[in-house]
Amino acid sequence: MTDVRCRVFASDIGHQTPDNNMKIAVIKYNSGNVQSVLYALERLGANAELTDDPEVIRAADKVIFPGQGEASTAMRYLKERKLDTLIKELKQPFLGVCLGLQLLCEHSEENDTECLGIFPVKVKRFVPENSQEFKVPHVGWNELENLVINPLLKDLPANPFVYYVHSFYAELSEFTIAQTHYIHDFSGILHRDNYYAIQAHPEKSGLVGEKLLENFLSL
Repeated sequence: MTDVRCRVFASDIGHQTPDNNMKIAVIKYNSGNVQSVLYALERLGANAELTDDPEVIRAADKVIFPGQGEASTAMRYLKERKLDTLIKELKQPFLGVCLGLQLLCEHSEENDTECLGIFPVKVKRFVPENSQEFKVPHVGWNELENLVINPLLKDLPANPFVYYVHSFYAELSEFTIAQTHYIHDFSGILHRDNYYAIQAHPEKSGLVGEKLLENFLSL
C-alpha cells in the first residue's frame, strides 16, 4: 500500500533542497521516535541538532518538537528544564509532531495533563464506538481532508494519505488546517502564528511526509 501511494503522488509533488546553512533544532525531551525524524531530515539534505539546550533552541532558524510517549512525563521533563516557558516564547517557525502536537494543546486526557496551551484545544482519548470496526490506538494510513490554503500544505495532492500511530487526538478548532476521520473527525494539522503541528508521522508518510517537512523548512 505504501509503495502504491508513493507512485501515485510522485508526479504530483515537487521537491526543494533545504538551505544547508539553516540551523534546525530538534527538541530533546525524553520521548521516543526522535531518531527517525532526524533521519528524515538528513534524507532531505537538512542538518539538525537534537538538543535540550535553551540557547541552541533559541538561536535555531527552525524548531521541531517530535516524539512518542506519555504526556505527563514529557511535560514534567520540559518543566524541569524550563523548556515549557521557552517554547511559548519562540518566534521562529516551530513544528510539533505526534505527541508534540498534543503537548502544544491546552490539556490532555492522558493522565489529566496540563499542556503548553499554544493551541486552545483539548486532547481526548479515542473511545471506539464499535470495537470490531475501530481499534485503539489508531494505527495506519488515513486521509487528510478539508485542507485549507496554507504554506505548510503547499503542492500536496487532494486528500493525501499520511501514517498515524496514536490513542489521543486534538479536537477540531479554528486552528485546524487539515482534518482526518477515525471514529470521528479530529485535527490532523494545526496552525497558529509561527506554530504548526502534525498528528501523523511525516517521517513515515512517504512522499507526502517529505513534502510536509520540506514545506516547513521553507517557511
